[in-house]
Amino acid sequence: MKFLIEKVRGWTSKPALATAGVTVAGRVRRWGALAVLLGAATAMAVPAGATCLNKAPLRGVNLAGAEFNGSKIPGTVFKDYMYPSATDIIYFADLGANMIRLPFLWERLQPVAGGPLDQTQVKFIAKVIETAKSRNLCVLLDAHNYGAYKGIPLGKPGATTENFADFWVRMAAAFPDVDTVALGLMNEPVLTSLKQWGETSKATLAKLRANNAKHLVVIAGGTYSGAHDWATLRDGVSNASTFATLKDPLTRTLIEVHQYVDSNYSGTKADCISPAKLNDILEKVKVWAVANKQRLFLGEFGVADTPECLPTLQAALTAMRGAPWSGWTYWSAGAWWGKTYIFNVQPITGVTRNSVSLLQAAWNNEELDLNKILQKQQAVAK
Repeated sequence: MKFLIEKVRGWTSKPALATAGVTVAGRVRRWGALAVLLGAATAMAVPAGATCLNKAPLRGVNLAGAEFNGSKIPGTVFKDYMYPSATDIIYFADLGANMIRLPFLWERLQPVAGGPLDQTQVKFIAKVIETAKSRNLCVLLDAHNYGAYKGIPLGKPGATTENFADFWVRMAAAFPDVDTVALGLMNEPVLTSLKQWGETSKATLAKLRANNAKHLVVIAGGTYSGAHDWATLRDGVSNASTFATLKDPLTRTLIEVHQYVDSNYSGTKADCISPAKLNDILEKVKVWAVANKQRLFLGEFGVADTPECLPTLQAALTAMRGAPWSGWTYWSAGAWWGKTYIFNVQPITGVTRNSVSLLQAAWNNEELDLNKILQKQQAVAK
């Protein structure tokens, strides 16, 4: 995702660079063409083994909201930002999802770098985890900060590697249930250099293991984590070179990529590349992962719910069946998304989304035949 927008009850944003204190013009993925100035166990069978550490693929959805309005820190919960309700979590579990990715802001969880966690925020997350556990869901905790803390890029004073590692050691201790909780270190760390992110993420993984944290750890590629430019050099390094040698003594680490399918890969438009082009992108990153003995996780991808784009969604879901893909979470659900948001899969009365039917088939390991799925949906609707 590139950037976000301020949310006021029906149409919302993601605090993409909200913590960075920068002006964003153009690529506001989560809300169409808007640009904005940002400030400083279930009814349907869940696939077997739907916990973070089992070998079954982790497939689910982003439940956005806790990362909203990053210019308002700490902000007021359920006014400036929100956590998903039990109803929302159960809805997707009942459809067959076995993971939710939970975006949040580092600053809300840890108001002072190196200091204690905010216990009010810890309780909100604990409630989400409790509901998820009751439905056999894995919760991927996602620090949605774009590589910065209070606008300070990782690696700089006030947001050092030590600060970042400290935060995640505290989070691992606060949420110790490794079967239900996975740690997503950082979403799209575009505000720090790729080289710095490589160093910081690897040091944080080492610190977690040294402190006996046994969680599944998900490390996103640098910049926007795009699969389409995984091998692109930036100051002499690429995501491909940076993470080829990643080692985890517990072998419980996934490499996170993102891939939006509009023509410029920004996630801001309702058009889409062809299924063949998407297959080529995903195949190349798959070949890289196999060659370097890494496992992949697609943390964000969204496709417009149109007849033209549904085949591209079908292609994505089909391509990610089997190793080295360990799972994916679709972007996005969340109670504060507006009715017309192009990637919204939140249930809305009177709105039918064909993309949800495709996702449901994938969550339940069913045949991904688009025509059959749509015919089945039409029959149910009658």
